[in-house]
Amino acid sequence: MIILAATPIGNLGDASRRLVAALEEATVIAAEDTRTTQRLLAALGIANRPRLIALHDHNEKDRAAEVVGLAVDADVLVLSDAGMPTVSDPGYGLVAEAVRRGVAVTVIPGPSAVPTALAVSGLPTDRFTFEGFLPRKPGERRAALAALQSEGRTMVFFEAPSRVAASLADMARAFGPDRRGAVCRELTKLHEEVVRGPLAELAAWADAGVRGELVVVVAGAEVRAVSLPDAVTEVLELVRTGTRMKDAAAEVSAQTGLSSRELYQAALAVRNG
Repeated sequence: MIILAATPIGNLGDASRRLVAALEEATVIAAEDTRTTQRLLAALGIANRPRLIALHDHNEKDRAAEVVGLAVDADVLVLSDAGMPTVSDPGYGLVAEAVRRGVAVTVIPGPSAVPTALAVSGLPTDRFTFEGFLPRKPGERRAALAALQSEGRTMVFFEAPSRVAASLADMARAFGPDRRGAVCRELTKLHEEVVRGPLAELAAWADAGVRGELVVVVAGAEVRAVSLPDAVTEVLELVRTGTRMKDAAAEVSAQTGLSSRELYQAALAVRNG
């Protein structure tokens, strides 16, 4: 069978007994980075030297059939560099191929940065959405955030240190400067840090430079029950005070859950009367 195994996201003490036992017994490991897996084996004091197969974003489509073929006759342990395979890491294509061919898939659960960040963020945890990494290009990133303006669930993002300041600034523009957020840095590691506050303040904090592995958690939109005519009035009032029509429609949309496009068109019709 295919065995998806969660590995520590920072602290080696989080390696479960099941993970250690599986590493000691494995004959084949499909790893996101074979060097990382070798270091993990050494760090955990495991003498076993299984066959290591590289399975990463760039080759998963081509190697999935091969790895599933091996799993027909023997267990294949699947590891990402940290956390749970398939969660913003390689493994989805492999699991889909295994399901297609009727090969069993199971999990050795364990650490994952997504629920860990959510738990320490101080933001609502009853409903959330994982958005992975935002697009690298500024225009594409802003478009992706605009599509999330009315999202009522807590949102979890991965982000690179080099882009986090720009992403937080774009979030403040898309969701409003006072929307609550949390930047979780180096989770479970020695220099773990969680910075909480309004998005505008977090963007200013990140401008000084941020290092380490990051997870950004953002509160969902607080939706107000407002009729379309009343919401259009709010849009036009924002326009009267100097806000661009498009931005005003987006802001009211985030607050009410109404369509930004519908608000824009309705406000435009009223203004052009």
